[in-house]
Amino acid sequence: MTSSSQWERWEGIFAAVEAPFAFVDLDAMGRNAHGMLGRAGGKPIRVASKSLRARAMIDRILARGDGFRGLMTFTLPETLWLHELGYENLLLAYPSADREALRALAALEVERAPIVMIDAVEQLDLIDASAEAAPGARAPVRVAIELDMAYWIAGGRVRIGAKRSPVRTPEQAAALARAIVVREGFELAGVMGYEGHVAGLGDDPPQRARGAVIRHIQRRSIAEIAARRAACVAAVHAVAPVELVNAGGTGSLESSSREASVTELTAGSGFYAPALFDRYAGFTLEPAALFALPIVRRPSSKVATALGGGYLASGAADQLRLPVPHAPEGLKLDSMEGAGEVQTPLLGAAAERLRIGDRVYMRHSKAGELCERFDRLHLVENGSIVDVVPTYRGEGRCFL
Repeated sequence: MTSSSQWERWEGIFAAVEAPFAFVDLDAMGRNAHGMLGRAGGKPIRVASKSLRARAMIDRILARGDGFRGLMTFTLPETLWLHELGYENLLLAYPSADREALRALAALEVERAPIVMIDAVEQLDLIDASAEAAPGARAPVRVAIELDMAYWIAGGRVRIGAKRSPVRTPEQAAALARAIVVREGFELAGVMGYEGHVAGLGDDPPQRARGAVIRHIQRRSIAEIAARRAACVAAVHAVAPVELVNAGGTGSLESSSREASVTELTAGSGFYAPALFDRYAGFTLEPAALFALPIVRRPSSKVATALGGGYLASGAADQLRLPVPHAPEGLKLDSMEGAGEVQTPLLGAAAERLRIGDRVYMRHSKAGELCERFDRLHLVENGSIVDVVPTYRGEGRCFL
C-alpha cells in the first residue's frame, strides 16, 4: 500500500478524531511481534516497557502467550508502580539513585521482587543507606550485574557502543559477584549485557560506504561479545548460579539468541517500529505507531504548516532524531525550521495539495518517547478504531 492510499485510508478511519492524536495499528504491531519471535530462535523475549509506555499495549503483548515473558523496566518508580499493580517478572535495566524508591524497594517482603541493575559496589551502598531496616532484618534485594558490551578498537582507546557499565572482564564480573553474595541483604539473580551498537544501529543506511563499515564493525563485535559474555557469565556462575542472562534488543535478536550463555532476550522498539529501525538489512518492520497533525496554515503555495510536531527523539543532536513525514507521500521537513514546538512547515509536492484542516501522518524517530506527548492511543484493527487507551502520561505517570 502506498503512503498516499494509506493516507486516504487513515483519513477515513480517523474522520471523527481531532488532531493532534497518536495511534497504533494493531495488525502491523502483531506482524512485527511475530517476526521478532521468529528471529529470537525460540528464546523468550522480555518486553521493554520504555519502548511502549502504555499498559494496555504491554498487556496485549504479554497476553499473546507465545514467547513474550516479563518486563524490562526503565526507572525504579515505574518498576514499583507496575509491581504494585500486579505485574511480575520485572527486571530494571538501569541503576537507581532515587532514595525514596530504593527505600520502598528494600521494604518489599515478596519472594519474587523486582530485580534491579547494578554495576558497582557503590550502588549497593546506596540501597543500604536508603533502607530503613538493617540488611539482616529485611528481605534480600535482588540484583543483576550489567556487563559492558561495547566494542573497543585502537588498542582499547576507542569505544563503540553505549557508555553504560564499567564491568567488562570475567575478573571484574566475578569480583562484583563475590561482593554481592557475601553482603547481607542482597541476592544475585542475573546478568545483563546490552549491545546497543548492534541492537539499535541500522546497518543499511543510504550511504553504501557507511553501511559497509557498520556491518564490518558489527560482525567483529558480535563475535567478540559472544566469547566475552560467555566468559563473564561462567565467572559469575563460578561464584553463584544466576537465574537469568539477558541480552540483545530489537536489532540484535538473531545474534544474541545464538549465544549459548544467553537465557532470554529483550525487545521493545520493534513493536511500534519507529523510523530509526527502517534501515536494517536482515529484517523489515511495519510502521505501527504514528501521530497525526492538522494543517493550520498555508504560508505559500508550496508550504503547508502543521500545528505542533516538534517531538524530537533523545540521543545525539542530528537529523535522525527528527520525526519523519509518512503520509501523504511526498512530504519533507523544512531544513530551516525542522519540526517545531508549535508548528512544523512541510514541503514537497504533496504539500501543495494539502488544505487547511487536512491531516498529515508522522512517525517518531524512536519508540516510547512519543507517548510522553500524548495521553492516549487510538488502537486500530481491521480498518477500524477498536479502543482508546491511556499512555503512562494519561494515567498521570511521567517517569523520565
